[in-house]
Amino acid sequence: MLDAIGIGLIMPVMPELIQEVSQTSIADAALWGGLLTTSYAAMQFLFGPFLGNLSDRFGRRPVLIVSLVFMGLDYFLMAIAPTLLLLFIARIVSGITGATYSTAAAYLSDSSAKGQRSANFGYIGGAFGIGFVLGPAIGGILAEFGIRMPFIIAGTLALMNAAFGLLVLPETLEQNQRRKFEWARANPFTTLLRIRNLPMIGSLMLVVLIYSTANHVYPSVWSFFTIEKFSWGPKMIGISLAVYGICAAFIQVVILGIMIRKLGVEHTAIIGMLISVLAFAFLIVVDNSWLVFIGMPITALGAVVGPALQGMMADQVSDEEQGELQGVFASVIAISSIVSPLIMTYTFQQFTKADTIYYLPGAPFAAAALLTIAAMVAFYLSRAERHAYTN
Repeated sequence: MLDAIGIGLIMPVMPELIQEVSQTSIADAALWGGLLTTSYAAMQFLFGPFLGNLSDRFGRRPVLIVSLVFMGLDYFLMAIAPTLLLLFIARIVSGITGATYSTAAAYLSDSSAKGQRSANFGYIGGAFGIGFVLGPAIGGILAEFGIRMPFIIAGTLALMNAAFGLLVLPETLEQNQRRKFEWARANPFTTLLRIRNLPMIGSLMLVVLIYSTANHVYPSVWSFFTIEKFSWGPKMIGISLAVYGICAAFIQVVILGIMIRKLGVEHTAIIGMLISVLAFAFLIVVDNSWLVFIGMPITALGAVVGPALQGMMADQVSDEEQGELQGVFASVIAISSIVSPLIMTYTFQQFTKADTIYYLPGAPFAAAALLTIAAMVAFYLSRAERHAYTN
């Protein structure tokens, strides 16, 4: 949750910060923002399996705490960065130190019984949702004191989180469950090739890749889209992200478990993807900013897809392979985070620049809708494959 607060704090002010250091229009700033996000995601792709496997060798606790310390220091660097070059350096370091999702997910797998992991993974999303309630709202308010202030607070929170973990976080991986660290397993490309040999996991990972690429439209262009479409400032952007965070947290903590019990994990994933398509279509044409807020509870239902898919895969591997699986999962998410910002911000720039042929700020959401439809088709095909394999 504290990680999410730190990330959420800086989201409302990133467009203004990029414009300040690059002296460009909002359309071009969005493109720079996409490149910054891609540099961050590239590091997560490269280091996700590394940290996941490192946690299989030395335990979850030290990996999480050390990463938080460096993340805090990196936020302070972003607070003083006067150029785009330093911002890029800072985002690269952030990507490395922030590649701990696989470790956190493995920590949760250590503590969860099979059959309960999908719902419990929802608690990770719920914690992030709560963080995104507080973070963007606070960030929007702090922007009144200068666009650098949220970075200082984010760095402070990361260091506080490290101290919190040092004092109270227990280790969940017993010594007899640890395995020797192997560079081949920590190589993201090698790991992805290994997962290809597991048909059921590989097909679901493809679904995760396509859907995540679509869903990353929100962090990629939301701030830029709302500035262009509704002339929002950091405060309003922060409020919108906070409202979405409330909805996503409630859905992942409360609704996800109910949906899985009532509908099953597969139908939960399908319904979530269908709702995402409708939400993207709505954002393409919406003209009233208040309608955006009214539609958020339904839009946030798409948040059930990731935990559902993740839980399906976690139940299909052994306990000793959880760290490796979560490292692969984090790498696939990171690949989508590399590709999506480039696609979405470029689309936004092309449809909002001064000499555009057709003005449509919501164009990135059209791309996201098409990708989600493709994910639904891939999921249907993977479902048929899994059932045939089981039978």
